[in-house]
Amino acid sequence: QVQLVESGGGLVQPGGSLRLSCAASGSIFGINDMRWYRQAPGKGRELVAVITRRSSTNYIDSVKGRFTISRDDAKNTVYLQMNSLKPEDTAVYYCNADVLLRDPDATVRTVQYWGQGTQVTVSS
Repeated sequence: QVQLVESGGGLVQPGGSLRLSCAASGSIFGINDMRWYRQAPGKGRELVAVITRRSSTNYIDSVKGRFTISRDDAKNTVYLQMNSLKPEDTAVYYCNADVLLRDPDATVRTVQYWGQGTQVTVSS
């Protein structure tokens, strides 16, 4: 059983900062890509940032230069540092990870997991 648990959301004024964390726990053999998505009220879920196992990163244009995704493989944790926050960043943020599981016969398979979401509200 693998779980992804997010933390760090909250209410912040425009221009402020927040740091989201997402820790994976369970019988994990390894983790490949890790991602942050967000879903604003009345909108679809969008991919915000991704970090590969080699720590290559990519971002949507609207957050480039303001958000930084990072990972700590020793802790199976991915972070999203959000600076210069804007009201349009308000959303529920979800982490997502491609987790490697090793079966008893030594087969390794990849399963994608989601966190429960954490609310980020940017408002004065």
